[in-house]
Amino acid sequence: MDICKILEESKTIAVVGISSNPNRTSRMIAEFLIRNGYSVVGVNPGKPKIEGIEVFANLKDIPFEIDIVDVFRKPEDIPQIIPDVLAVNPKVLWLQLGIRNDEAVEQVVKNGIQTVQDRCIKIEHGMCF
Repeated sequence: MDICKILEESKTIAVVGISSNPNRTSRMIAEFLIRNGYSVVGVNPGKPKIEGIEVFANLKDIPFEIDIVDVFRKPEDIPQIIPDVLAVNPKVLWLQLGIRNDEAVEQVVKNGIQTVQDRCIKIEHGMCF
């Protein structure tokens, strides 16, 4: 899997677990991605108001194609989002640094969705560009 190619070809990223707190990692990385030319939407059931970022309650509510679903949730929470990931069929499911759940992502991989686990999209971006 060529992560640099993924990041180069992707345009739209959904950040699952985005926080309204600007000091939380999910928010800082979402803002980093925006500064680097990506279109970013948030996914949070509470739908917090975040200036400059549209937030949806779940992935299935997003009315356009998503290239990368970037997840900031605990490993044990990953099985809950898999049905929505399969429904929206992004090119890539990306589980952030410290997040890995091989069993949960098995179905995603079987459906041809590239999967990155336990890696920070910001760090990987910095290594590519």
